[in-house]
Amino acid sequence: MPYSVEIIRKEEQSISTWSGGTTTQLAIYPKDSEYKERNFKWRLSSACVDIEESTFTSLPGIWRHIMIIEGEMSLQHEGHHSTLLKPYEQDSFSGGWTTRSIGRAKDFNLMLSEECTGKLEAMFISKGLSIEAMTYLPDTDLKNSADVFYCAAGNIDITLNNDQAYNLCQGDLMLIYALKSDRCAAIGLKCTSQLDAAVIRAKISYK
Repeated sequence: MPYSVEIIRKEEQSISTWSGGTTTQLAIYPKDSEYKERNFKWRLSSACVDIEESTFTSLPGIWRHIMIIEGEMSLQHEGHHSTLLKPYEQDSFSGGWTTRSIGRAKDFNLMLSEECTGKLEAMFISKGLSIEAMTYLPDTDLKNSADVFYCAAGNIDITLNNDQAYNLCQGDLMLIYALKSDRCAAIGLKCTSQLDAAVIRAKISYK
């Protein structure tokens, strides 16, 4: 196979508390890196903001993408731009900026070091229906890539090249790592729950 697959279940993810709520670390690369040491290439997390106003931790050299899952959040980047985010809307900004948030929400975070590029996309699948996607492994000249699927609502089945199916429940994460540079994988996503499913897809390229 030109790829490898890793499933990180909700119960396997680590949760930490901060002054404004909780943060769940979904994945970090390299796996032995530490968020507190700032020695990661990229990191995926989900935070619950339980206070009305907070100031983001300063992360110089890190580029951030944030997508709201529940609630609403206003982000104010001092000297740059401000935006109001509703569910499945996103913002992108430097971790070195002074950023203040207003509003209580649950969000999805992608943090990238200067060696990485990435983006987020929200995907919605109606009950009993399937959608198809394609991933190129990798899709830039950075030589390595990870295609990530986070089940934000409902349950889904994911198949690669019409082969084995992987089931994700709400809160589960699937990572597809590239092993070769000239191949691609066809991805099928099917909603298997009684309610519609929502999936956040992250595409990450790195050295």
